[in-house]
Amino acid sequence: VQLVESGGGSVQVGGSLTLTCTGSGDTISTHCMSWFRQAPGKERVWVASIESDGTTEYADSVKGRFTISKGSGATTLYLQMTSLKPEDSALYYCAAQCGKDDGTWYAYYWGQGTQVTVS
Repeated sequence: VQLVESGGGSVQVGGSLTLTCTGSGDTISTHCMSWFRQAPGKERVWVASIESDGTTEYADSVKGRFTISKGSGATTLYLQMTSLKPEDSALYYCAAQCGKDDGTWYAYYWGQGTQVTVS
């Protein structure tokens, strides 16, 4: 499984950015997919997930501002981010074959990450 993120960059407070994750084979179309993020000096945290049936779930910190979706070609995952805040600055990871265990999200496959800086 290969996952490649793109779309990160620098944006002003209140701005928008869309991250893209391209996956190998049918990974994105057939599995639960998630976005996680890690700020400098902090642990990696879950941001959003989309199940194989299209059900989505979001961390409270991004609910109403971020949207996770799968592309029509089924090889692409998106994270649309709006009303960005400085605390959204982090390295964002695409992750495949996710699940939730006792309320904690996990995933088996990870991309290398794309940096988002909000200032």
